[in-house]
Parts: sequence; C-alpha cells; structure tokens
Amino acid sequence: MSRIGKLPISIPSGVTITVDSDVITVKGAKGELTVPHLSDVTVTETDGNIIVTRKDDERIAKAQHGLQRALLNNAVDGVVKGFEKRLEVKGVGYRVATTNNVLDMSLGFSHPVQYKAPAGISLTNDKMTIIVNGIDKQQVGQVAAEIRAIKKPEPYKGKGIAYVGEQILRKAGKAGKK
Repeated sequence: MSRIGKLPISIPSGVTITVDSDVITVKGAKGELTVPHLSDVTVTETDGNIIVTRKDDERIAKAQHGLQRALLNNAVDGVVKGFEKRLEVKGVGYRVATTNNVLDMSLGFSHPVQYKAPAGISLTNDKMTIIVNGIDKQQVGQVAAEIRAIKKPEPYKGKGIAYVGEQILRKAGKAGKK
C-alpha cells in the first residue's frame, strides 16, 4: 500500500471540495484550483477528511494512488496558505526591480531583461531577492525555474540567479605558471 496515498487529508474550515468524474475542485480563501481526477483511484470525503483509495492492485493504480493524494494535498495547502519560492541575484552591477508583476532585471547582458508573470502568480523583490508567490505549487515552481534559467549561476564566481539556500558547485580558477 502506498505510504503517501493512505494518509488522510484534513479539510480546514473555509475549504470546499467538489469531486466530479474528471476533475476535483478545491475552493478556499486564496482562490480556486482544479485537480484532475485520475482513473484508477476513488476520492471520498468523510468526517472532514479526504481519503484516496485505489480500485485494484495494478501497477498504474499504485502509481496514481500516491500521486492523487499529493496533488490534492498541494491544492488544499495552496488555497489555504499559498506557496512561495525565493531567488537571490548575485553579481556586481546586477539590478532587480518589479512593477505591476513585471520583473525588470539588469544581469550583465547588453540589454535589460523583462519577465512578465503569468496569471495567478505575483512577483515582488526585496533588494536582490526575487519572491514568487501563488496558490498553484507547480506553477510557482515553473515560474521560479524560468526566472533562474535567464542567468544560471556560473561555477567560478557564483554570479547569476539561484534559489535561496542553493549550494553552487564552485570550480577552481586557472593555476598560475611555475
């Protein structure tokens, strides 16, 4: 049995969940999310908890069991608390500013770089830290990855955009002549 899939998801107050044949809708204080209802699992709501059970012991059902529970748990957490990713910009002369969910960055290129946030995502910055907020965990992670890909941290000085707390593998520079 799936160790993740068998755990019940508690429904906080103010969250409503609607289970249809093809999608599951989660509504909360921060917004509304839809999660696909996978074919080999059943989702039931009892006593303020959501329980995910699989229909049989086939390989695909076992895989979908934990996945469905994780997707639902992320949706419930998202509409209650939301998700956040932080990126830090390192480099001499690098600048970051946000206006109306548009990120303006000066990253050592010959031109300034602009990144417009998709719907459902808010971008802010605190000095050289970019903060990505939203209710959809997958979308927040995708936007953070796209911003990081604009200027990945380089291995010699560590300049670029990295997640806060990310360890950057550093390389030694050239060895001097003897």
